[in-house]
Amino acid sequence: QVQLVESGGGLVQPGGSLRLSCAASGSIFSIAAMGWYRQAPGKPRELVAAITGGGTTNHGDSVKGRFTISRDNAKNTVVLEMNSLKPEDTAVYFCKAEISRGTGYINYWGQGTQVTVSS
Repeated sequence: QVQLVESGGGLVQPGGSLRLSCAASGSIFSIAAMGWYRQAPGKPRELVAAITGGGTTNHGDSVKGRFTISRDNAKNTVVLEMNSLKPEDTAVYFCKAEISRGTGYINYWGQGTQVTVSS
């Protein structure tokens, strides 16, 4: 079985920073893309940032220049550094990993971690 465990969420003031981490564990042969998504109340889940196994990144327009995604392939972890946080960044943040299964890949999700930006 595969498990993704996120950590690092919490309450922060506008302009502050947080660091989210996600660790994948279990029966893992290889991981393709890893990413972070978020969902605010009443809104659809949206991509925050993603990173391929080779390190190519893609950041959503609303977080470019403020958030940075990185990963450690040896440890099966992905990190999201969030700076200059705004109230509109408030959401539940989910980690996703594309993990090999047989001849293809399956998406696995973490349980989510709450990020609240408020004064």
